[in-house]
Amino acid sequence: MDHDTALRQQLAAILDWGDAHATFDSALKGIPLRLRGATPAGLGHSPWQLLEHLRLTQWDILDFSVNPNYEEPASMDEYWPASVAPPSDKAWDESVAAVKHDREQLKRLAADKNVDLFAKIPHGSGQTILRELLLVADHTAYHVGQLVDARRALGIWG
Repeated sequence: MDHDTALRQQLAAILDWGDAHATFDSALKGIPLRLRGATPAGLGHSPWQLLEHLRLTQWDILDFSVNPNYEEPASMDEYWPASVAPPSDKAWDESVAAVKHDREQLKRLAADKNVDLFAKIPHGSGQTILRELLLVADHTAYHVGQLVDARRALGIWG
């Protein structure tokens, strides 16, 4: 296997692997409806806030990576939901589905040999697709860890 193919496979894999930590899917699995909006004592965010932050940020990174008409959010507040709890069970399910959908789009981007992973994104300030893929993987891993901590604090992990 050539180095380009190997790199692309690793980039696609890192977006949802669980080699060194919990996965996004395992961190969310089985969170009871009544606790999705609960902010554990000593922690800053509810599971809903973390889920929505992951969705919003991942979508923004994907959009930045592929959309030449990308518009940067006016404020970092736009990366967080307005409420601590999901407005409905449907909203939770839609958010989970959107994260999975956009993750698959990022995996396709990583695998696309027509995409130069090292070229600067034309509308950026020096970023590359490689950097954006690593950024989203790192950001997701960080907040998945927070989801696990929240679940531990709520007594619903392991």
